[in-house]
Amino acid sequence: MDREQEPLISIITLNYNQAQVTCEFLESTRKLHYRNFEILVCDMASTVNPEPMISAGNYPNTRMLLSGENLGFAGGNNWGMRQAKGDYVFIVNNDTEVTPDLLDKLLQPFRDDPSIGVTSPKIRYFFHPDMIQYAGFNPINLFTGRTTTVGDKQTDHGQYDRSGETSGAHGCAMMVASEVIDRVGMFPEKFFLYYEEWDWSARILKAGYKIWYTADALIYHKESMSVGKNSPIKVFYHTRNRILYMRRNTNPLQLFVFTLFFTFFTVPKSIVNYSLRRQFEQLRYFLKGAFWNLHSSSHSKV
Repeated sequence: MDREQEPLISIITLNYNQAQVTCEFLESTRKLHYRNFEILVCDMASTVNPEPMISAGNYPNTRMLLSGENLGFAGGNNWGMRQAKGDYVFIVNNDTEVTPDLLDKLLQPFRDDPSIGVTSPKIRYFFHPDMIQYAGFNPINLFTGRTTTVGDKQTDHGQYDRSGETSGAHGCAMMVASEVIDRVGMFPEKFFLYYEEWDWSARILKAGYKIWYTADALIYHKESMSVGKNSPIKVFYHTRNRILYMRRNTNPLQLFVFTLFFTFFTVPKSIVNYSLRRQFEQLRYFLKGAFWNLHSSSHSKV
């Protein structure tokens, strides 16, 4: 297919105080076989302006956008999508490195089945390149607010090499048709960070689209470089948004059971675990995330 006939893909990635990591991602895009793309690097008010370093790389089809404020994962990607020109939008973490046929493989399911609205690739850990991070998601349990990732931390022996429908797209790497964005909307900005892709996935599925795990598409992820493992901010947003997701996506009975589960199981367990580990700052942010839901609407932007 000639380049003029190929759909334009807008690659959107966020940068926040990680110019070198972003440059490594952009360097990996040089080997992409599919060439009709634009890259929008959306900077979320980094302490040091990353533009000189990124511009010096002379990366193909790349625009640097400076937001002037940290809009979070949801808001930052939405800001990028509003400026994207593509027929498809590929939302991808800056702490990833792509494989040469990634875009071709992610695009193909849309051509095969018009009901597919989102595709996500197989994700492996960059520092453990034979280990899977994502091969699809199992459904969220609407009584506990928990899910499991298919294949996580398993050595890849080809056991998840069959593509198919999945319950959720991975925010690390997901290609979305522009018509889906026009019809369903974008990420819910109220989430800011974490669970936003689950809420968006739920709305996309309700609109009648399929979310597709694309087994022959592969990307490598440098996990937990932007927010430290079990950092207080991660604890806060995971807790806050887990409850928020359930408030937005469950019926009254499911929400009632979840509230009992969270109050009488999750809260006591977390208090004990954080206390035994002497992670009192994490405990404070866990409680802060839980209590946030007592005084905030589930659907307003703030």
